[in-house]
Amino acid sequence: MAGWQTRLTSVLPRDIASRLARERGLTTVGELLRFLPRRFLDATGDLGSLHEGDYVVFPGTVTQASTRQPRPVPGRKPRTMLNATVRSGEHTLALTFFSAYPHVNVLVPGARGLFAGEVSRYRGTWQLAHPVYELGTGDAGPGEDGPDPVRERPLLPSWKISRAVEMVLDAADLPDPVPPDIVAARHLPDFATAWRRAHLPRDLGERAAAIRRLKYDEALLIQLVLAQRRREQDDAPAVPRTPPPGGLLASFDARLPFELTAGQREVGEQIAADLGQSHPMNRLLQGDVGSGKTVVALRAMLAVIDAGGQAALLAPTEVLAQQHYRSLLELLGPLAEGGMLTGAGQGTRVVLLSGGESAGARKKALLAAASGEAGIVVGTHALLSGNVAFADLGLVVVDEQHRFGVEQRDALRSKARHSPHMLVMTATPIPRTVAMTVFGDMDTCVLRELPAGRSPIQTAIVDNARWYQRAWERVAEEAAAGRQAYVVAPRIGDDESASGDDGFEEAAGWSPAADARGPQAGDLPGDGDAGAAGNGPGAPMRGVLEMHATLQANPVLAGLRIGLLHGRLPAEVKDATMSDFAAGKIDVLVSTTVIEVGVDVPNATVMVIMDADRFGISQLHQLRGRVGRGSHGGLCLLVTRDPGEAARERLEAVAATTDGFALARHDLLSRREGDILGVRQSGRGSGLEMLRLTGREDERILAQARQDATALIAADPRLDRHPDLARMLASRLDERQAGYLQMG
Repeated sequence: MAGWQTRLTSVLPRDIASRLARERGLTTVGELLRFLPRRFLDATGDLGSLHEGDYVVFPGTVTQASTRQPRPVPGRKPRTMLNATVRSGEHTLALTFFSAYPHVNVLVPGARGLFAGEVSRYRGTWQLAHPVYELGTGDAGPGEDGPDPVRERPLLPSWKISRAVEMVLDAADLPDPVPPDIVAARHLPDFATAWRRAHLPRDLGERAAAIRRLKYDEALLIQLVLAQRRREQDDAPAVPRTPPPGGLLASFDARLPFELTAGQREVGEQIAADLGQSHPMNRLLQGDVGSGKTVVALRAMLAVIDAGGQAALLAPTEVLAQQHYRSLLELLGPLAEGGMLTGAGQGTRVVLLSGGESAGARKKALLAAASGEAGIVVGTHALLSGNVAFADLGLVVVDEQHRFGVEQRDALRSKARHSPHMLVMTATPIPRTVAMTVFGDMDTCVLRELPAGRSPIQTAIVDNARWYQRAWERVAEEAAAGRQAYVVAPRIGDDESASGDDGFEEAAGWSPAADARGPQAGDLPGDGDAGAAGNGPGAPMRGVLEMHATLQANPVLAGLRIGLLHGRLPAEVKDATMSDFAAGKIDVLVSTTVIEVGVDVPNATVMVIMDADRFGISQLHQLRGRVGRGSHGGLCLLVTRDPGEAARERLEAVAATTDGFALARHDLLSRREGDILGVRQSGRGSGLEMLRLTGREDERILAQARQDATALIAADPRLDRHPDLARMLASRLDERQAGYLQMG
């Protein structure tokens, strides 16, 4: 009997097996079975709405056929053409064969069959030139025992592939890898039946049940890998980090000028419980922009310091690292002036490690980290270099995790003597389905409410000349009231190659959250050209250099202090510019997307985003979150010039709500989930075969599979008692894909 890995040459006629291998790359039983039809025909096939170049497959009946001899061409043998007409339901199509033999003897009026080919237009009539077809016998047309499958432009006709599938299924031995009690509890068809009904159903309802089983299998494989990962983490030794009473954490809480939200307290308790375990915490903290994740993370870091350890905070850009460094110093005040990492009441040190530091400052920071004098080390990818050492790294906090590759996160984790606790933060809300699939090995917690005192943000689309000028008047009005504004452009505009650090400090790897939103401005290393995210030709994108000069010359803004910030500026210039803006010495900051996350200037109340149609939903939401962080309301103006339909839909979605989780789901529905099992940062391919994370049904399937995988691994960690399931796991999820899941 043929198994999943059996070669097709052993179960199919050699010519069919050779064509499947040559034309489709299908060489084994498993590969052929996973080549599922993209849809099934109804009674009228694909003829309801035709476009030039469409590939159609349809059942039909020949209504007329005739031959003719075209004008002879000198030097060529005379030939006979065949023209036929086929009716399918209410529609008719012309068939043209430039050589009538052998079709003239079989394509006669009354002949019924399946026809397939590329549609073209000839003298006002839809036609197929030299289509492939297969006629039925007697009065029964092909496919009358069930719907006819259709595959995209097959070189072998769909019906021949289906016949090959039927031969394989008849010869295959496909034991069910999923335990029978799970199959029964989830009301699933058995494994072999599911594959047969997915290819050769008697009706579409039968196929839907089969597809649900195949989706479940894929979800189970992913969740098994993640369950094994969780089991390994639980078995790995970690130092419990329970703070003694009266230490840094208590002192910090006592000096907080505001009250923690209920969500912050709840998440803090979850993190504290994790830190007290003897196995490493691995927690994802999601929070919409402005929800107070930094305070939650700082409290976790102080708890670890109280317990004798150190914490590292990894940020994706120098600007964000500098911002975190300043924010921590401000929040801690005198508590950041400690000389030694000796625990309660003695304070601690916060140091910064980034590529822009001077040699002397870097040397001092390295020494403070290695000696344990620094309880908190903030840095960019510079933290990952080989000469960075810690005395006792107990907690790794990764901010904006989608900006780092899995290898980079693991490189920092490997610097600890014992497995450190890991807290991953993201301000890009991730729909539950994506989080369950990509971060299934993490405990996930969410901050949804905003701290007290946060003001609402209004968002408006500016897309005509009149309102464009009014946008700058609003900026001037806010500046006259003593407040500040951001102006964001999608590129630098100096005609240099994109090589700064605005999007990343270095090329990052796999990006689940970025995958969920698709390619956008700033997603690639440096101040990139965001044109790929735009829709429609439009005008050239405006850069920050152009906007800076334009605004300086705008009489409405006369007298205002206008600053400039982008990734190619020297680190000390970027830091000085952000410091001046935070101190109120700059009224309007013209910037690329370096200010997308983490930047906190409560006095900034207006953001103008130029060429907003070139950005994706999540990035617009992130940028907008930089305003309205104080006691005054925020205003975000989305400036666009002739956006395409899809781009306008994105802008209208952002303007309609400030709920990041609602926007994340909208983004997922429009862009799909991206390559969650690989490294592509695009929404065009997911790495998933059956599951689609945009569906509520698939979300339920994932939740069921997670529950079942957890129970299976708890009882049988290596799946020794389930060899068929272990084999399917090894064959269906290759080492590369499993590696990305395991390192996530």
